[in-house]
Amino acid sequence: MGARCSGFVSLRIVLVRHGLSSFNLEHRIQGRDDLSELTEAGADQARQAGRALQDLSFTAAYASPLRRAADTATVLLESHGQGFSAEHHNDLLEIDLEPWSGLSRDELRERFPQEEATWRQAPHTLELLRADGSTYRPLADLMDQAGAFHRLLIERHAGFLAAEDATVLVVAHNAILRCLILSLLGLGAEGFRRLRVDNGSISVLNLSEGPAGLTTQVESLNGVAHLGTPLPTAAGGTRLLLVRHGETDWNRQGRFQGQIDIPLNSNGRAQAEAAGSYLAPVPIDRAYSSVMARPRQTAEAILASHPGVPLTTTRGLVEIGHGLWEGQLEEEIAAHWPQLLADWKRAPHTVAMPEGETIHAVWERALHSWDQIAASLGAGETALVVAHDAVNKTILCALLGLTAADIWAIKQGNGGVTVIDYPQGGTGTPVISAMNLTSHLGGVLDHTAAGAL
Repeated sequence: MGARCSGFVSLRIVLVRHGLSSFNLEHRIQGRDDLSELTEAGADQARQAGRALQDLSFTAAYASPLRRAADTATVLLESHGQGFSAEHHNDLLEIDLEPWSGLSRDELRERFPQEEATWRQAPHTLELLRADGSTYRPLADLMDQAGAFHRLLIERHAGFLAAEDATVLVVAHNAILRCLILSLLGLGAEGFRRLRVDNGSISVLNLSEGPAGLTTQVESLNGVAHLGTPLPTAAGGTRLLLVRHGETDWNRQGRFQGQIDIPLNSNGRAQAEAAGSYLAPVPIDRAYSSVMARPRQTAEAILASHPGVPLTTTRGLVEIGHGLWEGQLEEEIAAHWPQLLADWKRAPHTVAMPEGETIHAVWERALHSWDQIAASLGAGETALVVAHDAVNKTILCALLGLTAADIWAIKQGNGGVTVIDYPQGGTGTPVISAMNLTSHLGGVLDHTAAGAL
């Protein structure tokens, strides 16, 4: 694929879910009531998150006023060492589940079986009854709340009041953080179950001013390596590990490579080996890659720690064909196809590469291959899939409910690891359990090559 959206990052949002709470430990519904408190294990998670974020300087910090989140923010910022406190904000309160607060999950299923099933299967449709007899839709209300906080962030840190680029810390709860991510991506509450945010996890989103205005990019989601485990715990079903290939010389140069079969460079081989070490403790049952050299070499490096796992290559996962753009630098393309390049950055779904492909064609073949792989997995199996930037982005956009117009909303670093779980099996609803994890390549932020693919 070609150059990424070239807008500068005007606002980086670092999202941290509160550490393990007493109600988390007891498997009780917390909701908006302030009955739960941060455990010592949760405080340790906050300290670890603070240390992991020490390379970042925060412009501001915000936290939910509920104790488990407010205390997490306090411990995190003390460990981080920058020397300021978080501003408590009511728009970061957790979802209001008033009739359920304090119940164990078993008690919830016993006392509210129909509502509990709706919460698991279609939470955006759930209606609950308050003590005063009125009904309300907790997730719809939470999306409105997330939208309000989203607007506050823009106005204070990326709008006319912002004097310079900002990095903002937000410490809150599972449901509100998922709704905030959905709001930033322009998605509705229907996507709530497609995201996962673990206790103490770190996610990074970037807002940039580009050709299409202010846009959001998910740099990473639900990173937990700072807590001592490479990936979020698998919760049954099937799991796919989606990895982008390591760096090539053309990535480093910013040259469009597309379907020209450029191999990994020395840094790319080191990235692949680092991904292999990172995933060494993770069980892998099968492996798939594009037929091209750079993803195949990456997959082979990862599988060095998993002897005996077969590698299957498929043409459905090859990179987008850039046609006449392949082998050229962005400035060379700009000299011959200025409007087409501008359209590619602003509205990639409208572009047919000269003698190349459209993103729609990549979407169709990549999703077909992905769906076949997912459906072929047995219960409890994990598959490795190594492909390319455009391929990975189209797959993730589809799984999140985004469109081909939204590929710039997804970041895929060279050697980055993404985790997709299918709790009901490979034909069920997917959950993005983690995205673009690059801590094995150095730090929380993705520092891999930003050049063409």
